[in-house]
Amino acid sequence: MDPRTVLDAALDLIDAGELTMRALAARVGLTPGALYTYFPDRSAIVTALADRLLGEADLGLLENAAAPPAERIVAFALNLREVLMRHPAAVPAILGAAFNGPVALRVGESLLGALPDPRAAYAVMVYVLGAIALEAAEQETAGPGSVPPEAERIAARRAAFTVDPAAFPLTHAAADAVAAYISTEQFRWGLRRLLSAL
Repeated sequence: MDPRTVLDAALDLIDAGELTMRALAARVGLTPGALYTYFPDRSAIVTALADRLLGEADLGLLENAAAPPAERIVAFALNLREVLMRHPAAVPAILGAAFNGPVALRVGESLLGALPDPRAAYAVMVYVLGAIALEAAEQETAGPGSVPPEAERIAARRAAFTVDPAAFPLTHAAADAVAAYISTEQFRWGLRRLLSAL
């Protein structure tokens, strides 16, 4: 059996919140013991899934030497966000993975090519992955491909956001901005501000 088949099934299961070694083995028609010949444990599967999802992002955007470094980083980050938001339930799991697969290492190397200070590169990855994780946390039960359009999600956040204006006047006044924390505009704004400071 091709390990990619196992990863396809693992992604389906993690999207459904049901990834266990037993469930994965049943999904691909193996015994749990036979599954260990492909991956030694659930952690290895999640690490491989992280690498696979990173590989779905267009690394060429980050490696495009013709573009300024900040533009390369923003373009790649936006593309990665799009990829990961197709699998919001997988985001918390893969953020706990060891980012040491071949694609993850190439992403890290390319990021250092655009932003040579490793501490700066780390700060950017923390921002990017953290912002995606917060956005995904609100959608992880939606299932793959069923995340509502951004405008609908912002409208729902705004409708649900109620605070006592007397007790929290600044928060009440900022309600529209708070509702849009999950927007592409906010993601881009925060990343550009971070990059300009670095």
